[in-house]
Amino acid sequence: MIKNNIKQEIIPVAFLTIVVCASVILLSLTNDITSENIEKAKNEAVKSMLNEQFPSMDDYSYYEKSDTYTVFSNDKIVGYAFMANANGYGGSIEILVALENTLLTEDDIVIHGISVISHSETPGLGERIVETVFSSQFNGITTDEVALKDNGGKIDAISGATISSSAVVEAVYKNALEKAKEIRENKDLNFDEGS
Repeated sequence: MIKNNIKQEIIPVAFLTIVVCASVILLSLTNDITSENIEKAKNEAVKSMLNEQFPSMDDYSYYEKSDTYTVFSNDKIVGYAFMANANGYGGSIEILVALENTLLTEDDIVIHGISVISHSETPGLGERIVETVFSSQFNGITTDEVALKDNGGKIDAISGATISSSAVVEAVYKNALEKAKEIRENKDLNFDEGS
């Protein structure tokens, strides 16, 4: 009788242990297989975004410590890019900000351009931050000019979406200043400058 009770208790525990071990192994294998594909897709998306901002780009490097991309054309640095986040009317806005390569030779920080990557702004109003009419206003202006026109800058706010417009402007301005300082101080980001 005792043997039967032990068998009845051990068999289910052993079965569950085998099922859990098999599940863990299968999940690990699936993760290994998919993580490589996810990383490849992410790299392709980044490359596409950088190509949009820097059409002459033939290579880029990523500096993880400051989350910054250095963009090259013919082995020369043509600019830098980084992700900036803003809090808009509908939630988080993710922006790719591209800077000109003049950071090391001039005092001015020149915005090369921006691309809104993701947002949750109001359809028909705030979502217009993704339109070229809005984003192209950032092309070639200095950080001193990155402000809404009502505040002395060069950026026209989107009618009916001042909060979304202001959020993008503030994120571009603040993050461009911070990244420019990091790039100027960090030799790992400008190692080929002047070569």
